[in-house]
Amino acid sequence: MEGLVKCSANHVPLSPMSFLERAAFVYGDKASIVYGNTKYSWRETHGRCLRLASALSQMGLNRGDVACDNEVEIPCFWLRGKVAALAPNIPALYELYFGVPMAGAVLSALNTRLDPPMLALLLQQLEAKIICVDYQYVQIFLKALELISAEKAKLPFLVVIRDSNQGASSTTKEVPPCSLDYDRLLEMGKHDFEIIRPIDECDPITVNYTSGSTGTPKGAVYSHRATYLNSIAQIFRFEMSAKTVFLWTVDMFRCSGWCFTWAMAALGGTNICLRNVTAKVIFDSIFIHKVTHLCGAPTILNIIAEAPFAGHRPLATKVDLVIAGALPPLEILNNVHKLGFNVFHAYGMTEALGLVTVKSLDFDQCDRASIKDRDGVHNVVMEGVDVKDPTTMRSVPADGKTIGEVMLRSNTMMLGYLKNVQGTQDAFKNGWYGTSDLGVRDPDGHIRIKDRAVNAILNCEGNAISTLEIEAVLASHPAVEATAVVGRPDEWLGESPCAFVKLKEGRTTSSQDIIEFCGVRLPNYMVPGSVVFGDLPVNSTGKIQKFVLKEKAKDLGTLCHSNGHLVV
Repeated sequence: MEGLVKCSANHVPLSPMSFLERAAFVYGDKASIVYGNTKYSWRETHGRCLRLASALSQMGLNRGDVACDNEVEIPCFWLRGKVAALAPNIPALYELYFGVPMAGAVLSALNTRLDPPMLALLLQQLEAKIICVDYQYVQIFLKALELISAEKAKLPFLVVIRDSNQGASSTTKEVPPCSLDYDRLLEMGKHDFEIIRPIDECDPITVNYTSGSTGTPKGAVYSHRATYLNSIAQIFRFEMSAKTVFLWTVDMFRCSGWCFTWAMAALGGTNICLRNVTAKVIFDSIFIHKVTHLCGAPTILNIIAEAPFAGHRPLATKVDLVIAGALPPLEILNNVHKLGFNVFHAYGMTEALGLVTVKSLDFDQCDRASIKDRDGVHNVVMEGVDVKDPTTMRSVPADGKTIGEVMLRSNTMMLGYLKNVQGTQDAFKNGWYGTSDLGVRDPDGHIRIKDRAVNAILNCEGNAISTLEIEAVLASHPAVEATAVVGRPDEWLGESPCAFVKLKEGRTTSSQDIIEFCGVRLPNYMVPGSVVFGDLPVNSTGKIQKFVLKEKAKDLGTLCHSNGHLVV
């Protein structure tokens, strides 16, 4: 239409940084962060983030220069560079999620459970100019630094985060002389700093590494636009308001805290930060601070359900608890529900900024096999969630039976993988993000996840077997605590199901008993041909590493048959 324009009056690049500015103005005196004896208001948090951004900018006035600050040399920092962080869910990490992009830079909060070799690998890929490390992880970082030095790569400048709540224990002597305390860094900053806003709302804001459950972690790059929209979506999805009190049981390094880092500023709620997550801390926080929401991996459910005092401390009001990942036994779910938690099960991934679909669990269901299927409805800003034939790109029939690949299309997707052009192209081919998850479409529109495509077992007829369905049956066995099913070479079938089983403490059973148990509950072709007992390999998020089990199954050798029967 003629006479219409797009200009700064009607188009401002979306960025979650604006949430903090508004929170400081609208909710200035309200508590933004509570952490032990430390408490900040939104006005104080805004001021601290401004000083952080100012200090970071001062460290990069001239590319290649070295600024000097009396006691310590501070290396240059490129405004479009990257800052890494290695810290638990403490106020400093929350501040970095705002302060770093306010300086025009990109933040990458790293998994605190990484070992030195993997940490070194990710730091080399990031090429971060600065890394902010909590005192608790300095030694791990220094070991990684030695590995980086051996490769003659550029080393990031170290900023050490102390913790007044931990007293003298946070004083770390074994740090390089050329380092800086986080509080000293803030003192360098100016409170009237003019933040550096993105020129394009699709500019990067964070790099978030995948968990590496199928291999080496990949760095998913998030944009200002995507994080802004996803933060708003979280507020709508969980009916959050200014009265929301969010307990930080989900790692902030996980998908930028599922974007709740920014969502909490958007609504002016209160963040309850935690260094360590224990049952006592969770329940104390709920009662003292009147927590309304918490999220995390399925291990949170185990921590809550197995607390010896849990049954004696019923919740005064319902608390929303969102879990992403494989669900624990139904008994644990029921126990948590009875304590007063509204349990939601989410399906998502790092590439989609966290959650894709969410389902409120129906505890009237009588078996875990039905409750285990991850389904739900996608959020308001997730434009496309479909199950397609990856070859024809046509949607599969909504019959609840036809399996296809779950595919996504949204404004809340990553920009791509850091320094991985081929991986990005493969992920976004045909104009959709291919999740590599197998699913079906139900007639009511819900999507049910059946398995990872890389985990599907193909029998001799070429049919895809859902390992999740087999695992659901195995999990209902009274002696089984955890299980995972992968393919094992089979001379007749090509591959047959191999069940790796961890038994409950004090329980015993046999391979034959497990096979017979499955035999009366599953079709013959889905019954495991072999069973292996023992602990299951998991990554830092508690996800079972099936690629490790696949190698173990391969090492077991090919299953042989004689006269139609397995040869054991």
